[in-house]
Amino acid sequence: LGFTFSMDKRGRIYNTFDAHRLLHWAELEGRQYVLKRALFRAYFTDGKDPSAHPVLVALAREVGLNPERAAAILASDEFAADVRARERFYLDQGIHSVPAIIINEKFLLQGGQPVDVFEQALRQIAAQG
Repeated sequence: LGFTFSMDKRGRIYNTFDAHRLLHWAELEGRQYVLKRALFRAYFTDGKDPSAHPVLVALAREVGLNPERAAAILASDEFAADVRARERFYLDQGIHSVPAIIINEKFLLQGGQPVDVFEQALRQIAAQG
């Protein structure tokens, strides 16, 4: 995936709602993918807090987004309704955990699953043709 999982640096789970608001904005700016990768690296490799506004602003700057605009978004509720609408859409589709993997637009695997679960699911899907 392009980053190292450092389990020892992750002591807790954070609320990532504000990170998702920045990701929404980054999508509008054509920078969502690079921001997402920077967020993954910051959390999974560097052990940074993805809910901390200074961390989010620094990551926005790092990937070429305007840091002042990022700070303004985080200081407001901008894009909150958009993120909540997207969240509602996925909940309505039956997605309740991450990762959620949709295969052929009709098969859903949720949560961290062992390799054999994916293997079995892919074999069943292939058998259905």
